[in-house]
Amino acid sequence: MSYLKSFVSGILGGGCIALGGVAYLSLESTVLGALFFTVGLFTICTLGLNLFTGKVCYVFQRDRVYALNLPVIWLGNLAGTVIVGLLVQATRPGPHLVARAQSVCQAKLDDGWLSLFLLGMLCNIFIYIAVEGFNQNPHQLGKYLSLFFGVMVFILCGYEHCVADMFYFTVAGVWSLDTLLRLLIITLGNAVGGVIFPLARAFLAKAR
Repeated sequence: MSYLKSFVSGILGGGCIALGGVAYLSLESTVLGALFFTVGLFTICTLGLNLFTGKVCYVFQRDRVYALNLPVIWLGNLAGTVIVGLLVQATRPGPHLVARAQSVCQAKLDDGWLSLFLLGMLCNIFIYIAVEGFNQNPHQLGKYLSLFFGVMVFILCGYEHCVADMFYFTVAGVWSLDTLLRLLIITLGNAVGGVIFPLARAFLAKAR
């Protein structure tokens, strides 16, 4: 896949996560918000779009070109979330969503770097569970249950997902150098968390 295709697919993937974020911000119930946020990953997996947090899990199982595509996908995800975030700001529900996003982001901006890294790491363990379950489960129902449970758990636990945070930061209007640094720390945590299970499984397979 060319870098341009990766980028465009990343834009669409980021847009899907942003649409899930709109659902989350629109609902007062955290449980329902977490449930309907899953529409983002559901659409990405169904349509085969690019999402950094899903793709990074398999970086050690693929070639160099795959790894070089990851920053391109990340930038595409950023573009997609920013586009949707700016559009949402201009809508009738915009002021309510901005206020909700600012509340969500305040905890992230007040948090320490180590905490953000660890929360990002824990988040992507569940993203791997969700994506791998979707890819490998032989039953259709099992595929989608993997997505919904994986995503809902990381949201309800308060873990950090870099692409979702791109959207929340945009809607809240809190972008700054400090915000970008925090996002990069969360991204690093997502990357580390995403490869834990694949590397452990590869080790166990070789140890047999």
